[in-house]
Amino acid sequence: MTETPGPTGASGFDEDYRSLRHDVGVAPTGRDFLRVSGPDAVEYLQGQLSQDVAALEVGGSADSLILTPQGKLDALVRVSRTGPDELVIDVDTGFGAAVAARLARFKLRVKVDIAPLAWRVVALRGPRAAAVAAQARVGAGTALAPAFSWNGVSGVDLLGEAPEVNGVQVCSAQAWEAVRVEAGIPVMGAELDDRTIAAEADLLDRAVSFTKGCYTGQELVARLDSRGNRVARHLRGVVVGHPTRHSVGAPKPEGVAPGSDIVVDGKVVGSVTSSAWSPQLGCPVALAYVHRAVEPPSAVELHSAGVVGGPDDAAGATVWTAEVRTLPLV
Repeated sequence: MTETPGPTGASGFDEDYRSLRHDVGVAPTGRDFLRVSGPDAVEYLQGQLSQDVAALEVGGSADSLILTPQGKLDALVRVSRTGPDELVIDVDTGFGAAVAARLARFKLRVKVDIAPLAWRVVALRGPRAAAVAAQARVGAGTALAPAFSWNGVSGVDLLGEAPEVNGVQVCSAQAWEAVRVEAGIPVMGAELDDRTIAAEADLLDRAVSFTKGCYTGQELVARLDSRGNRVARHLRGVVVGHPTRHSVGAPKPEGVAPGSDIVVDGKVVGSVTSSAWSPQLGCPVALAYVHRAVEPPSAVELHSAGVVGGPDDAAGATVWTAEVRTLPLV
């Protein structure tokens, strides 16, 4: 595939990317927090979350799913036990109110309080994150420091009212997006929404306990698991080459527009959810849901009606050569 120039301001981007991948940096991620407390808090969440909440020790954390009764995704969250009858749930920024409303909707005849919590996160990413977090944890503003690990990206999240860390570079959103897309880390509002089935995004091993009791939405998860998780589409990585034809001028190298079509033999087989520039691969990369019939690695076309940072052209599409691959991409 033809290599294109890196993104604008590449020197700062490259330094941030190196920190997040190979040293330590602060990723510009945000989280909304909820406190769930009361005599029935553990039992209630045990029936609402896919994770075994009752098995969490005080101070422990785990990723979990909140599902609709039909088994579709309401949210991917993290649940932490902060006391015998108190837990904290955090979710990508902007989705806290929706999670609170969803939990309150099923709160019938139980002694549970659900309330926003004025916490924030300092998301350390990179191989040195654990060592840096061990020093920062002494600060009074950090209540929890759960480890983060996803497809080769490691780190620690400092959670609390005022977590602080000194001497660590705060990295750009562009650099973190490159790491996230390369690794295939899904986020709410892009890869994850109310149409998502957890198996499509490969979330079951990470966020589901298959030994606990019943919870809302369990039936679909269990049925898919018994059938080998055969879903119609899968979250894949896409490595993007050069444009073969276009109608609006040369595309920007940072990425292709979300919603762009993945095409095989003239048939749309998937859709891009996120895109970024990959320093390691030297080209744009993307995340996309792709039909299960497309076995990676597989050559495809990517049809975009626009390019990130580029002009909008409703009359025509940029067509890229591309390859669908399994995640992570690097």
